[in-house]
Amino acid sequence: MTTKEISYKSDQKTLSYSTNLLETGKNDGIRHVWCGTVDTSYRANFSWNFDWEDLKNQGVDRLVGHLIVSSGSWQPHRVDFDWTHTNQSISATLGNYGYGSYAATFEYNLTAHYTELPPPEKISLDEMFAASDRTDVVLVVQGKKLNVNKTFLAIHSDYFSTLFSSNFKEGQMKEIEIKEVSYEDFGLLLSSFYPNPQFPNDENVEKLLEMARRFQVLSVIRIVEYHLVNISKIGYEKMLWLADEYVMPKLLKKCISQMNSLEKAKKLKKSPECEMLSVNTRSLVFGRLLELI
Repeated sequence: MTTKEISYKSDQKTLSYSTNLLETGKNDGIRHVWCGTVDTSYRANFSWNFDWEDLKNQGVDRLVGHLIVSSGSWQPHRVDFDWTHTNQSISATLGNYGYGSYAATFEYNLTAHYTELPPPEKISLDEMFAASDRTDVVLVVQGKKLNVNKTFLAIHSDYFSTLFSSNFKEGQMKEIEIKEVSYEDFGLLLSSFYPNPQFPNDENVEKLLEMARRFQVLSVIRIVEYHLVNISKIGYEKMLWLADEYVMPKLLKKCISQMNSLEKAKKLKKSPECEMLSVNTRSLVFGRLLELI
């Protein structure tokens, strides 16, 4: 089963007789509303409402974890939960120390469980790239032939636009060998933007990005970016590196906005992807952390 770890820690908030709403926020597809007030018996009364409909729409069917509310006035109070419905409420009454106000923080650590999807349907490259009245050149990869249309490839790829131009001998050839690439990888790239395209999934996005950069197919990078922003379950650290490495601004913006805790920053620092991040992306992460101080 595919899972994703989600954590959050709030800023310190002060509740009193006159307070109610302490904080609203959104983190990795989870919206929360935190309320708190002090009653006439000097007790701190807390409530939280969580809405994870966005995660549900991304394929999550269960959230398991805990919430901890802390203050210098009491021992950290923990609430465990296991949710399958997207709108949930939690409450806690603490204190009774004779104070009219309390300073408190809360944090949660959750595991999102995704619905298992069937494996992607395996496509037949031989059928997809069979000769027809619309094909006018054959690309040979590892001895196997793919029948394609020059104009269509040239529109999508600067690499092929140059290759098929009159300035290169290949532009006049009926068969062109594409070297140093596997038949499966090259077919994967073409099938992602060919008529009746095959959509990316988490298993092939990195290879697709690698191939799209090599053969200069910007449209495939954008298709993969949409998948990563809206559908993917890939972990945060790798997602940030992919956004940085393959220049996907929408994904990078989303990843930077999700850097919302010191714990998340520490996890990123320990990851192998951290060492591969560009100076610019490191600066964006650092700037985001400064906003949280």
